[in-house]
Amino acid sequence: MACGVIFDLAEKEKRIVELEKEISRPGFWDDGGKSQKILKEKKGLGEILDNWKQENNFLEETELLFQLAKEEDDAQSIKEVEERANILQEKIGEMEWRQIMSEEDDINNAIITIHPGAGGTEAQDWAEILFRMYLRYSERKNFKTQILDHQPGDEAGIKSITFIAAGEYAYGYMKAEVGIHRLVRISPFDAGKRRHTSFASVFVYPEIDDNIVIEIDESDLRIDTYRASGAGGQHVNKTDSAVRITHLPSGIVVQCQNERSQHRNKITAMKLLKSRLYEQEKKEQAEKIDELHKSKKEIAWGSQIRSYILHPYQMVKDHRTKMEVGNVNDVLDGNLDRLIETLLIKG
Repeated sequence: MACGVIFDLAEKEKRIVELEKEISRPGFWDDGGKSQKILKEKKGLGEILDNWKQENNFLEETELLFQLAKEEDDAQSIKEVEERANILQEKIGEMEWRQIMSEEDDINNAIITIHPGAGGTEAQDWAEILFRMYLRYSERKNFKTQILDHQPGDEAGIKSITFIAAGEYAYGYMKAEVGIHRLVRISPFDAGKRRHTSFASVFVYPEIDDNIVIEIDESDLRIDTYRASGAGGQHVNKTDSAVRITHLPSGIVVQCQNERSQHRNKITAMKLLKSRLYEQEKKEQAEKIDELHKSKKEIAWGSQIRSYILHPYQMVKDHRTKMEVGNVNDVLDGNLDRLIETLLIKG
């Protein structure tokens, strides 16, 4: 374990050196989106290393205090060592958890969509119960929630709902809930008080950062210059100041001839190209999200990730980790930490 941590820290230190070289590179600030992303990565890695060094110093001080307390048989010092050990254990747990939340999108806000399966009112009511469960969970994690789209059920429950959970690492936690959720209970909508099985799907994706980084490889560009036409003064019309840029992979063509300087026209054309590529990136991301929606399994028996059983016994079972929890009401009230964290730790 210790060797793995040291190796991981060495990799982080190496990455920080690489980022510092990139930051000192001429023209680093030309692309604001890319520069901000690099600075954010460097800050995050720096915080991890600073925290580790701080806790390592705390550990060394505790070990020294323990040796002195043992030699002098000092009960008060031994008690202080125990207190420091508990603090250290908690800090190490926090650091390990941040390592688990290491995917690029984990820190983002989460957008959650819930759809009932077949079964009319019964399934629609189950979808609303899940929604309330996630609202309670968000409250426990101090996430702020906002409903983005709500389609109420015909008699009760919801036909669909989309909401955002905003907070640090909201997506990192909520992504564990993607899949089909199954409920077994005596239906409150059945006059015969029979047992029903209902399904609902949960889909989670990260809120997309507006500051999308658009990287352009110079080898992907064909840059042509030509003589400007139209109004613009004698200088504009007598020199090859106009610039046309073709982005070969996408086929996007942009051009600019408004400025007197070929250099300034090129800068403007590059801005236009980045804007076009940005729009294309957003479109592709939307298409990926649509594909994920289409790829979701049928909301039915056999594809569930978790079962919530209220009758004939009470139990919540996560089929991915095999974890079982007896207090169903506690889970439905938003106490999902054990279920979610077990899955994330298992990976």
